[in-house]
Amino acid sequence: MQTRHTPESLVIADTPAAILEWAARHIEHVGIHQGPRLFAGPGRTATLPCWPRGALEVAAGRTYGWDRIHRARDQAFGILAETLTGHPVDADEQAAAKALHREVIDRWSAEPGRTAADAAHLFRTAARAEHALF
Repeated sequence: MQTRHTPESLVIADTPAAILEWAARHIEHVGIHQGPRLFAGPGRTATLPCWPRGALEVAAGRTYGWDRIHRARDQAFGILAETLTGHPVDADEQAAAKALHREVIDRWSAEPGRTAADAAHLFRTAARAEHALF
């Protein structure tokens, strides 16, 4: 039986695919928010809005093996960025790569009319890509 992640889940998401699936469920549950009221939606936390990058952060933040989770979260950002661009998004330094991944995701997220369904579909497409890679 496939593990199901929900916003109320006690299951610990500790792989890139699990984090992406959890983020998809979260954004489907609370919706996607854009524009100047980004932090005002029902899916937001004190510091993370419900948008694709925020949903990934929320999904990864519900876990306990922080070093492992942060590595998986960073891989999830990379896989998501690669899914959006159709090719690897790399940089010479790890910090620069992280910034590029976030920039790709943020640009996609900011496109007018983006929906929670779009983001959930993207997360699941990236999760399938992660399973194919590993």
